[in-house]
Amino acid sequence: MEAPASRRPTTPGRARLLRTATAIAVAATLVGAVLTVSVRSASAATVDPNAWYVLVSRHSGKALDVYDRSTADGGRIVQWARNDGAWQQWQFVDSGGGYHRLRSRHSGKVLDIRDSSSADGAEVIQWTDQGSTDQQFRLADSDGGYVRLINRNSNKALDVWEWSTADGGRISQYADLGGANQQWQLVRVGSVGGPGTPTPTGGPGTPPAAYPAPMRVTGDVGVHDPTVVRRPGGDYLVAHTGNDISLKTSTDRIAYRNAGSVFPNGAPWTTGYTGGSRNLWAPDISYRNNQYYLYYSASTFGSNRSAIFLATSPTGNSGSWTDRGLVIESQTSDNFNAIDPNLIVDDQGRWWLAFGSFWSGLKLVALDPATGKRADSTIRSIAGRGGGAIEAPTLVKRGSYYYLYVSFDRCCQGAASTYRVMVGRSTSVTGPFVDRNGTALTSGGGTQVLASHGDIHGPGHQTVLSDTDGDLLVYHYYANNGASLLGINRIGYDSAGWPYVY
Repeated sequence: MEAPASRRPTTPGRARLLRTATAIAVAATLVGAVLTVSVRSASAATVDPNAWYVLVSRHSGKALDVYDRSTADGGRIVQWARNDGAWQQWQFVDSGGGYHRLRSRHSGKVLDIRDSSSADGAEVIQWTDQGSTDQQFRLADSDGGYVRLINRNSNKALDVWEWSTADGGRISQYADLGGANQQWQLVRVGSVGGPGTPTPTGGPGTPPAAYPAPMRVTGDVGVHDPTVVRRPGGDYLVAHTGNDISLKTSTDRIAYRNAGSVFPNGAPWTTGYTGGSRNLWAPDISYRNNQYYLYYSASTFGSNRSAIFLATSPTGNSGSWTDRGLVIESQTSDNFNAIDPNLIVDDQGRWWLAFGSFWSGLKLVALDPATGKRADSTIRSIAGRGGGAIEAPTLVKRGSYYYLYVSFDRCCQGAASTYRVMVGRSTSVTGPFVDRNGTALTSGGGTQVLASHGDIHGPGHQTVLSDTDGDLLVYHYYANNGASLLGINRIGYDSAGWPYVY
């Protein structure tokens, strides 16, 4: 239970400031002096009303966030690790007199002080824009380019309560003391758009200085080789490596739950490739022609005696899948490995399946849209490292280019994994794909998109989800304890059209 405001401990920094202010006031009274208080100017801080901003706390480094992506009146405002989601983007709407209303890109609602309170510690929430003074804030400058946000009704500052550094730390109002927990950096992240406008997926952007942490996910997030599709009803279906192909679902792309497996009664037609194991690898899921398509792999570690199969389902639910048979296989005598499938349909409506791991690299075959099976016997090479570690192709079309994402280096070694995500592009689905420097991916080229950083080890086996709020890179990574977990980050595109994560 949270303590009443009057009983909450005052932080040392806040207490010192209060004691200092009290001492000055008392001294002024004792000597009969007239005390003049200098108020920081608010005029220097300017904002573009046509832009969207992320507000980053100077104290914690976290961003102002609509908790759990709420769209309801009264939704809590907290701080959270910056991910630049629409729920962390705010537009400054002019209210006159130097004041603004801060509108959420996600919900269309504005920052509001609960119950129009003027008390220290009053909670900051979102509410339908009514233009009232408790929804209006002015910008007061602090050093280093930071600003304080002063409420028009209460004259108090937007404040990270109790100097929290935790995700979910409460945002309140408090007397303007100028502390780092009341200072915010305004980071411009996009151009104008109405409430709910998706984050741009093709315009120029600036990559962050360091790789971001994965976006927040909760629940059953232990995955390996994830693939995801948004269903017609708006929820999400994830398939990943596991016994009989594991399934998970989410209604909001944050909380995930176990949804069983594709083949709960097993897949005996695959055991000739798996050595009798029920563990099936690296599925690729998509929704086309009013049904779900699932390409998946059967193999054993380190072997290219492998196969890719196709299954379809009207619902995607566990037990509803019908296996449609073998698509392509590889023998130990072949120079390729038939695992890690990925389906793409090009601008002409032609179907293609990319696949491959190690050996001579990544391949592409044409499919018959009527069956989802091979259309001819041609196998094209699209990427390779001369027998080195490359796998997990993902092909997507954005703008004028087909982008080929791949994973370099070593998977499946827990926190010692060196997986990293690379990309190349081509104006043709069949290539040639080149990296930013013009090096062909068939000659070992690739531009790095994401690699290990901090407690995020070996991110890879990526897929790209095109959602209503932009493109997302979905992948697995390893925690310090070796657990394989779901990672999601947004994809931006720089001025030359190269993707980056943020």
